[in-house]
Amino acid sequence: MTLGRGEWIWLLLAAPVAGVVASWLWRRRLAALTVWANRSLWPRLRLAYSRRQLVLSVAALTLAVAAVAAALTEPRWGTVAETVEREGVDIVFVLDSSLSMAADDVKPNRMTVAQNLVRELAHRLPGHRVALVQAEGEGVVLAPLTIDGAVIDLLLDTVLPASLPTPGTVLRNAVEQAVELFPEDSREHRAIILLSDGEDHSSAQDSIFRMLEEAGVVVYAIGVGSPQGSPIRIPGSDAYKQDKDGKVVVSKLNEALLERLAAETDGLYLRASNLAIDLDPVLDAIDRMERRSIDGQVLSTLAQRFQWPLAAALVALFLHLVMAPLAPSPADPMLGEKS
Repeated sequence: MTLGRGEWIWLLLAAPVAGVVASWLWRRRLAALTVWANRSLWPRLRLAYSRRQLVLSVAALTLAVAAVAAALTEPRWGTVAETVEREGVDIVFVLDSSLSMAADDVKPNRMTVAQNLVRELAHRLPGHRVALVQAEGEGVVLAPLTIDGAVIDLLLDTVLPASLPTPGTVLRNAVEQAVELFPEDSREHRAIILLSDGEDHSSAQDSIFRMLEEAGVVVYAIGVGSPQGSPIRIPGSDAYKQDKDGKVVVSKLNEALLERLAAETDGLYLRASNLAIDLDPVLDAIDRMERRSIDGQVLSTLAQRFQWPLAAALVALFLHLVMAPLAPSPADPMLGEKS
């Protein structure tokens, strides 16, 4: 047997205290009744008293207090099988890792901000299945759908700007990889959280919207960067990216694409201009989505048995009230008198 609330076991000390107090109060009452009524009047006043009844009444009160204290400790014994169903939404994080994500128009840079936002979202989405897809010129699945958000946290450190073999940004490839991760039987429980600066070098952007509509996916887009933009520092050097004419390239946040992705899928768009962005709108929107059972597990746990001592307390309290003597007899030895 174990106790669910072992810290309440000290309440058992209240039982003997209740018994002592009840005995003392009865002694006072018996003494007062003896002073109030002459012995010759006791039979006429029907002041019947049974010492045995008094002892049983006090004992029943003591037992009732002890049983209530035992019930509060939540005793548990005996195993019971319980099926635990986990319900949630399937969520795929699509993280843009193109070279433009090295821009520092948001501090310290776009990639660091995006990584920290993914970490925070994964941490605040317990109970949901999450996955991670890296997006550049190609899409790479880093983590399939899992209920363990810690996996996402570990893999984020491997995502660096321009770390995939195919340079550039083609969001369609990454979105296609994300859509393929969703189970076939869950068209109403799918969400993609896209973190990107919105730059897309593909000429087939319209196909993204058709694919998302057919898959029934809701997109929550977070634009990382600023409309003013900044030069792109080449990782590992102090140089900045230049175009074919030798001019420094300034990368700007392209909100138009991200806003359209969110709007046409009934999602939501947020701009991340720093790490202090309020993510509650995205979290609240996901909470409102219809959930499905994503995991079921049979667990064997100790059964709650607080009902037993609680029932004993009720019975003992009833006996206490029924057996309580109404008045004393003048021959009671507790008063120190003899008949």
